[in-house]
Amino acid sequence: MVGVERKKLEREAAEHGRATSVVRYAPNSRFSAHEHPGGEEILVLEGVFSDEHRDYPAGTYFRNPPGTSHSPHSEEGCTLFVKLCQFRPGDSAQFQINTNEQPWLPGHGGLQVMPLHSFEHEHVALVKWPKNEIFKAHRHFGGEEIFVLSGCFQDEHGKYPAGSWLRSPHLSQHTPFVEEETIIWVKTGHLPL
Repeated sequence: MVGVERKKLEREAAEHGRATSVVRYAPNSRFSAHEHPGGEEILVLEGVFSDEHRDYPAGTYFRNPPGTSHSPHSEEGCTLFVKLCQFRPGDSAQFQINTNEQPWLPGHGGLQVMPLHSFEHEHVALVKWPKNEIFKAHRHFGGEEIFVLSGCFQDEHGKYPAGSWLRSPHLSQHTPFVEEETIIWVKTGHLPL
């Protein structure tokens, strides 16, 4: 649609419509009313995203399960992290969380965690890493996906500044660390075994 741009991060089998993207709405742009046959999962990165139900300011995480529909728009413009058609059968929770209003919980070491969603062995959370934190080497059962929101996430394979997206397959392993405070969106246990 005019005023709506999409940067594809990955696209799986086209027949399933699965996609992970960063989407940008220019001010006063609209997307036509549409249904989500495979569901959508969104984190608002900047600005305010809206539909006929409510406004979703930066920091809002929401899930619209398969079969839901809406007419999205943005008056001031916004940037979104979007995952389409990636719901597991039976995962029908529709909700929104303003992460700016949620508490951080203690995690491993000095990490702080904000759980966002869990279904079977799939887990989604925000994780805040304090400066100079090192996490133990570990494997990812069901894979891991990360979007770096601020700071710079690192491991033995490279450096990933804010805006980086990483996808690690089932049983991949690494030893992550940071040199500055860093916040990531992380999803685990959702990739093919």
